[in-house]
Amino acid sequence: MKSNFFGTSSILKKFLIFNFIVFLVLGVFTFLYLNAIKPNLIKNRSNQHSVIINNTSDHINRLSIEFTKEGVTKFLLKERYLFHNLDRVQLYDLNYNLLADTDTLDLAQDIFVVSKDVQETSIDKPEENINIDEKVTTFQKENFNTESYLKKYSEQKKIGDQLVIGEAINNNFYVITINSIKLNNENKGYIVVSEIANDILIAVDERKNFILRTVLSVAIVILIFSVFLNKYILKPIRALVLYTKAIKEKDEKINKDEKYFLRKDEVGQLSRSLSEMTENLYKRIDIAETFSSDLAHEIRNPLTSLKGASEVLENTSDGDKRKKLIKVISHDVERIERLITDYSQMLKDEASLSRAKMMKINLTKVVDSVVEDFNSDLVNLNRNIKIFVNNSNLNGSKLNVLGVESKLEQIIANLLDNSISFSPSNSKILVNCNIKKNDAQLIIEDEGPGFNEKNIDQIFNRFYSNRPEKFGEHSGLGLNIVKNIIELHGGSIIASNQPGNKKGAKIEVLLPIYK
Repeated sequence: MKSNFFGTSSILKKFLIFNFIVFLVLGVFTFLYLNAIKPNLIKNRSNQHSVIINNTSDHINRLSIEFTKEGVTKFLLKERYLFHNLDRVQLYDLNYNLLADTDTLDLAQDIFVVSKDVQETSIDKPEENINIDEKVTTFQKENFNTESYLKKYSEQKKIGDQLVIGEAINNNFYVITINSIKLNNENKGYIVVSEIANDILIAVDERKNFILRTVLSVAIVILIFSVFLNKYILKPIRALVLYTKAIKEKDEKINKDEKYFLRKDEVGQLSRSLSEMTENLYKRIDIAETFSSDLAHEIRNPLTSLKGASEVLENTSDGDKRKKLIKVISHDVERIERLITDYSQMLKDEASLSRAKMMKINLTKVVDSVVEDFNSDLVNLNRNIKIFVNNSNLNGSKLNVLGVESKLEQIIANLLDNSISFSPSNSKILVNCNIKKNDAQLIIEDEGPGFNEKNIDQIFNRFYSNRPEKFGEHSGLGLNIVKNIIELHGGSIIASNQPGNKKGAKIEVLLPIYK
């Protein structure tokens, strides 16, 4: 089954196709625009001619000029100001004979007669031996076929509509406007206005060149951006996609592309986040596998003991021995129950902590609240143990950390519970709150026997418990849970014995200060 092209193609392909479509649309509009420039400019120039034509026609009618060679020649000389901005104006009769032509008249401001050295002539039938003082008319020089233009005009359906012609002749571009001359609503002849309009071609070329330069510049920019997009964004994303696919397919040969981790932009952040997330995922999987294995091992021991005690109990009739066996069975059941309960609670704690939103917490207030609750419980249980809090080293400063308040309470409660379980009667537990560099420091000291382990760090291992006399009351997960929560808050925990001859254990907790 084939997928949609846009659904499966890369971002670069989509980007290039989108730009190609945009260029195609712009190209069509540009083509239409360029084709419309020249006609519009010709039309605008012809509109200027129309003003002259209308004014000329109005003057001829108002002055009742006879539409003869002599009459129109005198008119052109007399009303010369009408044509001083034009290259050439010609008047023809209905038989296409030239009556007057501004090119054969001297229309200077101070001359009012026909030049002595210039003779008027028909453009289509030039007479021989005519001396025009070496002056050649525009139409003659450029080989205009005026008669064909006039015939084309006369063949129009609407005689009243002017004929506009834009034509390149030799090295010049001409705009020619032809219209009829009417006297008393009777068509008497034609007026032809012609003008060299090379500026129109220049304007068209300028616009074409500008558009071509613009298109070329935009194409170069898009090409450069496409290369940048592919090299610095899409290529790393493709590498990350392959990385995630390898993880999904459990491919042992996973290429992390370490070079992307060094980048300080969003791609680098994404690469590092994805790598950390993957490592955390594998870490959690390893932890879950190890934990499941450890739990199965820890449950197997009491189950074996439980099975042996139940078999002996079945075959013994000694009352005292039966009581001892029943007590062993009860302890084994309590042990299994404690393991399952604490394991379940630990999983819930980790899940809730991953979903919980960390907030700014005043750690000293949390410590005071938990200690107050413990002191109340110790009084109610008639335990002659007292817990003290020392905040004197803070000098009024707040011990703020970023965390989940319930989990911080759990850390302190578990550590205090551990200290109480080892503390003798008439003893005290001290909780010191300090600032150590950029960390909030909590030190919990008790007056118990301290740690007997050669490697004290093993007390934070799962299911570790060095208290056989209280078998079944502790699962060995308490300090491990504390360590996990502290590390999830970005902190650390250290266990040691009191220095010198002083008895007791010392637990130090460091959490980053949140400013």
